[in-house]
This record gives sequence, C-alpha cells and structure tokens, in this order.
Amino acid sequence: MGMNDLEDFRESVGESGPVAVVGGRTHWTVGGNPTDDTRLVSAPVGIDSFDPSEMTVSVKAGTTLKDLNEELSRYRQEVCLEGSSETTVGGALMIGTDGIRRNLIGSVRETLLQAEYVDAKGKLIKAGGPTVKNVTGYDLCRLLVGSLGTLGLVGRVILRTRPQSEKSVWLQGGLQPEEARHVCFQPSSLLWNGKETFIQLEGYGIDVDSEVLKLKNLGYEEMGTKCPISIPRFRHKFVNGMCLDGGIVDVYSSILYKSTEAAEPQHSNEVVRLGNKVRTMFDPSGRLNPGRDPYRAGP
Repeated sequence: MGMNDLEDFRESVGESGPVAVVGGRTHWTVGGNPTDDTRLVSAPVGIDSFDPSEMTVSVKAGTTLKDLNEELSRYRQEVCLEGSSETTVGGALMIGTDGIRRNLIGSVRETLLQAEYVDAKGKLIKAGGPTVKNVTGYDLCRLLVGSLGTLGLVGRVILRTRPQSEKSVWLQGGLQPEEARHVCFQPSSLLWNGKETFIQLEGYGIDVDSEVLKLKNLGYEEMGTKCPISIPRFRHKFVNGMCLDGGIVDVYSSILYKSTEAAEPQHSNEVVRLGNKVRTMFDPSGRLNPGRDPYRAGP
C-alpha cells in the first residue's frame, strides 16, 4: 500500500454529492439503507504498523477483521472488534456494538485511540491520538463509533490491542445468572437461556483451572473452547421479567439475542434532537450516508 492511500480516499469521497463507504456489507442494512443516489466508495486496505510492545496497531478502515486478527495473533494479541471474516475494521467501528466478551476485553469505544476521516467538506481530519495520554479536548473518536458513517468517512485508525488469553474454556450449568456472577471472578462471558447459564472463563491457565474446579463442584460441565450454544443474530434490549422466547441473554450487557428482528428503538425527543444537532454540525448538507440513522439501529 502506498503513502497516498488516504489522499486517494479523500479524492474519491470528494466535496459534494451523497456518498457512503462500502465494506464487507455484513451489517449493510443497520440503521437504514443509503438513498438510491448515494455514490459508494471503498476505504483503503492494509496494516500500516503494529507495535506489540506499545500494544497499538495502525490499520486502514477497509481491512477485514480476519486479516487484522491473523497479524495480531502472531504476537498473541487481539482487538475488541467482532464480526464475520468479511467484516471490515471501519464497518465494525461504525456499527459500534460490543460482543459477548466485553466484560473482559472492554468496549469498542475504548479500543479506538485515533481516527483519520474525511469530513463532509472533503477534508482529511485527524481525531484522537496514538496513546491515551495524547487525547485532549473533545473525544471525537468515541463520537464516531456507532455513528454509521454519518459524521465522517473513516480511512485509517489506531486501535488499542490486548494480550490474548493463555487459556479459554466454556462451562454449562444450572445456577441462576445472579448466583453465577458472584461465584466467578470476572468471567469474559455469561449467557442465560432461561434454564441454564453458560460461562466463558479466560486468563492465565492456573487461574482458569481454579475457577473451573469451583464451578464443577457446583455441578457445572466443561464444554470446550467454543461457545456451546448458537447465538441468534438479532439484538434486543433485555429488561428483567421479559419472556426470553427462545432467546439468549448476555447477562453483563442486558442484550437479548433472538432470531427475530427487534422493533425500532424508541428515544426521547431530547436525545434525538441532540443527535440531529451534532449530525448537522458535522454534515450540514446531509451528504454522508443519507438514509441512515444511528437512532434507528438496535441496542
């Protein structure tokens, strides 16, 4: 990849006309489709630099999570972005949803340290900094996460990496979610199907083995390294007392995964008004991803 990738990306976005970035299309319909007259462009691809000792990676937004994870895993590191093999780094950030391992690896917003994006006027903007200490003023990076590309079209980012766990294991048993939370020390995942809890433990081998033994004494069964249940595709907000109706609850995030699509979320008028005001500040003419609305996206 050449040094002019971002400049080429900026030129392809241009200064006028409706435009959107297309990646792996794995979450293309979230928040609505772009309008028919929207011009589609591609973000640059490639890993610019990776410093395992600093635990940061500079990567272009069109790079797939599969390619990024393959490079990081050579040094036993990972980033907290989830998706299919075709999902791009930029796509995962613009959707902004956290996976079931958030309790261990943190949120998507905490992962993004710096973003270089093209704004509505066609200018290349840099937000954030390569380390946490460098970030001053408004934290635009966190604003970009989950924005569905309505505030800027991201070309390159610096992400925080973390060590891969030495050992990972899933267990299945009959404790209620609240009981399970108090028995384990920070499981990375805790799922509930209304009858049983499914617990993922990760960390140093000796610590995981100790927790496994504790759970086995409470009747839990070790299920291997892969999640023993299939997690449905659609995310719903879970509230205590709701009928699971065949769904799976992520206990830590209060997300209910179901096979049926969620109803459009309801937000207060004040929240929507503030969101629209921010969007207008960033994109007065509404040319970035017209037709998409982050407030129509699910939890």
